[in-house]
Amino acid sequence: MSFKENLLRKIEIKLLAERVIRSFEAIPSENGPVKADRETMRNLLSDNGFSARFERDLELYILDGNAGKGRILVLDNVMSIYHTSLEDVLLRKSPTIKEMVNIRNAIKIIKDQDVVISKKGASVEIIRDLCINRLDLGMTLADLDEIEREGLAALENRYEDGVIECLALFAEIMGYAVVPKPFKIKHFEMFGRVGLNEKGEQTVGPVVLYSLMRNELMLVEGSIPVYSKEQVRLFHEIAAGNQEPAKKGPDVLHHLKQASSLLVRA
Repeated sequence: MSFKENLLRKIEIKLLAERVIRSFEAIPSENGPVKADRETMRNLLSDNGFSARFERDLELYILDGNAGKGRILVLDNVMSIYHTSLEDVLLRKSPTIKEMVNIRNAIKIIKDQDVVISKKGASVEIIRDLCINRLDLGMTLADLDEIEREGLAALENRYEDGVIECLALFAEIMGYAVVPKPFKIKHFEMFGRVGLNEKGEQTVGPVVLYSLMRNELMLVEGSIPVYSKEQVRLFHEIAAGNQEPAKKGPDVLHHLKQASSLLVRA
């Protein structure tokens, strides 16, 4: 797979993992407790080369090592990852009556802190990182040229999906994120650097804006405090076309390529 394909795969892995993590954060309803998004987790695992193993009433995934000892995920509403043997996981999670009458086994069944290394969101993050680490994300200047070239063609042809994909790729390379709520505008796609200033206040910038209605690409430079009403208002004025951005059109993609090129290993 090419660098671009692997980078798109990385973005997809992160989105799937975030969806599963959000399922743990849902509010319980009158219909019962929150259920983890096992189907998305199952897709994440299978799409990245992890095969399910069904033992007793459990769906298991051996993440590394082997059945003798390694990291093993139990795919249920808790999604615990164990570092032990397959036999030990079966004993602790789905014991037989014969196994339960043994006092030593009973203690293991009641207390699993000695072998459980993560649960819920922490387990999803481990899986996410394992999947990403399988990708070849070595980047060259030619790779960046390709992304810019395809983005420019998409912008010229008013192919918004192609422009959005190009921006998402550069955003992933640069460590940009979706902007916080005060900056969001309907019918715009935006990515920016989100951080903290010396006062500990959240800031955004630079920000790349793409108007879906006008097929316009803009770059707002600087670092804007999220709670500065005046600076946020000015940001919205730029988005509306009432103030000039630092860069616009093809120059934005060229800027993103140049900034990304600084991250290419010599």
